[in-house]
Amino acid sequence: MRLLANLIATTGLVAASVIYQPAFAASLEPVKADHGMVVTAQHLASEVGVEVLKKGGNAVDAAVAVGYALAVVYPEAGNIGGGGFMTIRMKDGTSTFLDFRERAPLAATQDMYLDADGNIVEDASWAGYLAVGVPGTVAGLEYAREKYGKLSSHDLIDPAIALARDGFALNAYDVDSLNWGASEVFGGDPAAKAIFSKSDGTPFVVGDVLVQSDLAATLTAIADQGLDGFYKGATAEKIVKASQDKGGILSLEDFEQYKVREMEPIACSYRGYDIISSPPPSSGGLIICEILNVLEGYPIGYLGANSAATVHLMVEAMRHAFVDRNSALGDPDFVENPVEKLLDKAYAAEIRGRIDPYRAGVSEGLMPEGMGESNETTHYSIIDEEGNAVAVTYTLNGSYGAGVVADGTGILLNNEMDDFTSKPGSANAYGLVQGEANAIQPRKSPLSSMSPTVISKDGEPFMVIGSPGGPRIITITLESIMNVIDHGMDMQEAIDAPRIHHQWLPDDIKMEPNGLSPDTIRLLTGMGYKVGIDPDWTIWGQAAGILVGGRDLAEIEAGGGDARYYGAIDSRASSGKAVGY
Repeated sequence: MRLLANLIATTGLVAASVIYQPAFAASLEPVKADHGMVVTAQHLASEVGVEVLKKGGNAVDAAVAVGYALAVVYPEAGNIGGGGFMTIRMKDGTSTFLDFRERAPLAATQDMYLDADGNIVEDASWAGYLAVGVPGTVAGLEYAREKYGKLSSHDLIDPAIALARDGFALNAYDVDSLNWGASEVFGGDPAAKAIFSKSDGTPFVVGDVLVQSDLAATLTAIADQGLDGFYKGATAEKIVKASQDKGGILSLEDFEQYKVREMEPIACSYRGYDIISSPPPSSGGLIICEILNVLEGYPIGYLGANSAATVHLMVEAMRHAFVDRNSALGDPDFVENPVEKLLDKAYAAEIRGRIDPYRAGVSEGLMPEGMGESNETTHYSIIDEEGNAVAVTYTLNGSYGAGVVADGTGILLNNEMDDFTSKPGSANAYGLVQGEANAIQPRKSPLSSMSPTVISKDGEPFMVIGSPGGPRIITITLESIMNVIDHGMDMQEAIDAPRIHHQWLPDDIKMEPNGLSPDTIRLLTGMGYKVGIDPDWTIWGQAAGILVGGRDLAEIEAGGGDARYYGAIDSRASSGKAVGY
């Protein structure tokens, strides 16, 4: 409380901090259901997931079916040519984490994106086959189905096959996305252009039907043959041939050697709630927990949502945590990650002791020795009638990945190699300045920010949450959690609320348009912050969440609401949908 008093005395935050009442965004009501809930960024994929639940599948089955369906109906980010993470909490409280992140090819080298003078070659890690990591999505989905699901591969993949074979009608969001891809991404790859552009050269319009025959055949091979339908035989051979013919380094050995890693999730607590999330090679779970551990020492709910006092504390916690992320974390098979230290509440107390209650911190002053993800990820959240909960975040990295499709496969391939440190001290496509821990090595996975998260309270599921958004995944997921637990918002309000972001470097607060009031910005500027408006809505993510037991925390604590599950898809996701039954 001494910090609160100092903030009030020195910055005039009486109105913002003492009598402030959060002004929630005008949001629709969360979707209610008693038996199961599926929330994704594409309405057809949500419906596929719910139908699987109705057929007797569990949350893992639904997650697998949704993953394949999104590869068809959400090609900018849904994929079988990328990779991702799955956090699972079973009805008995046991939990696990599946890492099916992309891996660097065996022929990868640390300096593969540098020229003879040691400078980064523009777009080499971003566009074309040299940017492609070994895909992991199919391995991850099949591993999950075989070990934790109940239904057959055809039960879960056939809906996606039908959508690809017969096509689906494009809505306004689909049209805008595909037309953008045609003009900005696919021009250099005839195979991609043939699928995702109209043959007569005219733009897509609402109601056009997108048919993906080659993808339907590839999905059928996976349904019939399992992993061998992707990692061996014709599909792998076509991808490798295209890579070798067009400047890439993928090999058949890369595909044959790919393995899913099953790991313990990161676990921490915040104000009595138990959180499980992604461990390295994702930074997401660790950094969310580190930030929450720091903020747990402050009366955030009392200070109020988006008050200058709250933003100050959030930004300083983010600043310190992102230094740890960018300098210390990497693939656990190659790097000794300081997991225990970053989760230690005593370490969080040390960080609080370094936060100046009067002034903004200075990122350059935290520069580690030796140092000088894309928005087109997608997240979905699922819970079934038994209370099994699954959070999945997977990605191609950039929108439509590397913008390439191997002839005859229908598969858009990732550009995940950009998530490595091409040159220590230099920023990647998302402004992240990273160190040697994330340097390129064969078979290594690049550091990620993906944060599929499940929260429980007193042994019962409470929330399923996650988001796309590159490094902003961490802060989007964090703020959604805080909005529910600290600020009493319902799930829809929590993920619709305006967002801020700080990632150590560049040293400025990014906010959505109208995210902070002019008075709050003035107070923050007076404390030494640089506050910038970022109007690009696509980088602020499309969170998908489920709250269990009531519309909001007050209703849960009062004994529960009139439904069991409350699902919400971000209002920024105009094609998404929460579907329950």
